[in-house]
Amino acid sequence: MSTVLYWRRTDVEGLERLELTAGADGVTVSGTVVCLEDGGFRLDHTWSLDAGWRTRWVDVEVHGRRTRGTLRLERTENGWLVDGAPRPDLDDAEEPDLSVTPFCNTLPVRRMHAGASLTLDTAYIDGPALTVAPSRQRYEPVAPGRVRYVDLGLFHGFEAELTVDDKGLVVSYEHLFERVEPAP
Repeated sequence: MSTVLYWRRTDVEGLERLELTAGADGVTVSGTVVCLEDGGFRLDHTWSLDAGWRTRWVDVEVHGRRTRGTLRLERTENGWLVDGAPRPDLDDAEEPDLSVTPFCNTLPVRRMHAGASLTLDTAYIDGPALTVAPSRQRYEPVAPGRVRYVDLGLFHGFEAELTVDDKGLVVSYEHLFERVEPAP
């Protein structure tokens, strides 16, 4: 089963096309973000998730005025590798968080139990800069289909309300993203 989603940025000029394919052995995701922020860039990201929606690896490729290059973040039995090199500072990270897409919020949202908040460590990928750093986040249920995101790490104090569909995919991310439908 394949699903195609589009999000537009609400803070700057930008658009993303994301394709998600779920199968018995896992989920593959590929997206392209085009944005005028940071001098303008195109960012392609590809994810491999297991059947429980846990990230196996994510590849990021940026073509921009300020940055060009690739990055791979990969989960191993012993922690995370960034471009093949061990990153012990990311050992506590449960999932990646790629800065330019609301897709990553789906991973923790799907793990939330009814009525319970979820706090987790992440490997925050600054997409346009191709850097990775540890960070911490909390997700709090607000109402059915609504979740409050609270940054406890790199952007401590940032909060936003997310509206999600029945699969945990973001419909709107306060101040940053909203899902849009292509014209027929």
